Amino acid sequence: MLKYLIEKEFKQIFRNSFIPKILVVLPLMVILVFPWAANQEITNIQVDIVDRDHSTYSHRLTEKIAASTYFQLVASSKTHEEALDNVEAGKVDVILEIPPHFEKELVTQGKVRVMISANAVNMMKGGIGSGYMNQIIQDFANGVQGERYEVQDPSPSTLHLSPLTLSPLNRFNPFLDYKIFMIPALLVMLLTIICGFLPTLNIVSEKEIGTIEQINVTPVKKVYFILAKLIPNWIFGLVIMTVYLSLAALIYGLTPAGNILTVYFFAILYILVVSGLGLVISNYSSTMQQAMFLMFFFLMVMILLSGLFTPIASMPQWAQHVTLFNPLRYFIEIMRMVYLKGSSIGQLGNQFFALMSFALAFNCLAVISYRKNN
Repeated sequence: MLKYLIEKEFKQIFRNSFIPKILVVLPLMVILVFPWAANQEITNIQVDIVDRDHSTYSHRLTEKIAASTYFQLVASSKTHEEALDNVEAGKVDVILEIPPHFEKELVTQGKVRVMISANAVNMMKGGIGSGYMNQIIQDFANGVQGERYEVQDPSPSTLHLSPLTLSPLNRFNPFLDYKIFMIPALLVMLLTIICGFLPTLNIVSEKEIGTIEQINVTPVKKVYFILAKLIPNWIFGLVIMTVYLSLAALIYGLTPAGNILTVYFFAILYILVVSGLGLVISNYSSTMQQAMFLMFFFLMVMILLSGLFTPIASMPQWAQHVTLFNPLRYFIEIMRMVYLKGSSIGQLGNQFFALMSFALAFNCLAVISYRKNN
């Protein structure tokens, strides 16, 4: 009996003109577009430099800022007020004002003050842009000081003393590529939509057109009905996941540092979780409109509290406790740990027990809440 129910599900999915298109288009959008759009790296910060010194050193500092990959020198205003007008017009994000006697004070006193003004309407862009600007200025000042010491004291006793140097080593993501951080997590969002919420709409549409009533008057057990809904989700989810991971390897050169079987093991478990959640939503929804509102609510809350875009550690304490009840959080942690750190199943015990608990809870609730009339 289960065989025929599964066959019915596949026929029903492919008869729907909308679902097969989504199964093809959505994964391609997620892998080809989202990694470039869902990027929190702050670049192309527009800068206006007010140079009131017009010296050799002020020109060198200006060229150093213009050569940075983070900044775009869009204006060189004569006064600070003129630069503020550019900020108000939306043309400039950060203003650097170089004071008069900049070169003289830097050479004679070894220190000089410059003013950085940042547009804080976008707090991240203003704060991070100011930080980048400060680092460039500090690096420039250190270079000037090094030139002075070489000229003033070129004796052999000082030449052998090398300045303190730092060699940063970024573990797990050496080049700080944000796409490597986002691509494994975006797969979790894709599986949530494909395996959790699209089947929900399919089931509720059956309620609206009345075909599910034909199942309710048959001797089919509720467990068989639930399994017939889950198994196609597993198959579609694993196929889409395989295509997604293959495209990630071909296009971005991203392969897991750990065992790929670990990813598939947890993916099967996670598909069981979101499919169970989708079945629960469909059981409590009578119309497509109700189902879509519930799906939108759960999807927004789960994504925002999953650590997909913002670190969980930076959330308020109460929000961090709420994330403990979010299955997305655990699978995102698994994907990033396997892909970036090479973690094994033994190192993911907490995530495993959390997902297993969600799978049992959601699917038991789906069986209990399914109202079948014999």
